[in-house]
Amino acid sequence: MLFKAILLGIVEGVTEFLPVSSTGHLILVGHFMKFSGPFSVLFDIFIQLGAILAVVLYYRKKILSSLQHLKPSSWGFKLWSLVIIAFLPSAILGFLSHDFIEQYLFSPLTVSLALIVGAILILIVEKKRSVATREDMHSLSRRESFFIGLAQCLSLFPGMSRSSSTMLGGLVLGLSAKAAAEFSFFLAIPTMLAATGYSLLKGFSQITRVEWTMLSIGFFVSFFVAYFVVGKFITYLGKHSLTIFAYYRLVVGIIMLLLL
Repeated sequence: MLFKAILLGIVEGVTEFLPVSSTGHLILVGHFMKFSGPFSVLFDIFIQLGAILAVVLYYRKKILSSLQHLKPSSWGFKLWSLVIIAFLPSAILGFLSHDFIEQYLFSPLTVSLALIVGAILILIVEKKRSVATREDMHSLSRRESFFIGLAQCLSLFPGMSRSSSTMLGGLVLGLSAKAAAEFSFFLAIPTMLAATGYSLLKGFSQITRVEWTMLSIGFFVSFFVAYFVVGKFITYLGKHSLTIFAYYRLVVGIIMLLLL
């Protein structure tokens, strides 16, 4: 159990903010490790919170500054207004379809298909988009943030990737890859807090001491790994597109289909 928690924590930390689907990778790795069932779903969601807290730490200065400027018409108020607006579509749809998704879509087959579909979407958007004209996520309007929120709904399908869906929404609107990623990171904060809190409320009373230990280890491992990955990913996006991630998704998706 200890080895599984550490390995899955590493997988989560590496993949959470890359457009390759952390949930999809956790499901695939868990499948080959014979780690499945209701607790595995809770575990996968819970350790994502560790990765999200890594983002909070990484952007701590900007987050604290924004919270000090929450008066209407100030930049902090606008930023969190955009985040909440973008958060609502997936929050509502996720709440309504949560049980269906857990029961029918958390499987290696659906993840493999979603990896391939997501790869195709990335390639299409990267091919059609023009040179980015907006380097700042604060330039988004409320309508545009809602559009990104609708794009995030794609990530309710395991394997599509939350970061990929939101970043593609930002790229379509003309944001640079770096700005789209930063908005995706901020949007991840309420999204994953809500998802983790809801899952814990549903399964809290059934968690054993051993499972709490496993959750704790996976949480801290994903936190430390994700903190390292965030900075590297942002630096990478300053010079490169998302195309390499699309090819990676295609390769993994096709190999998984062949194995299955």
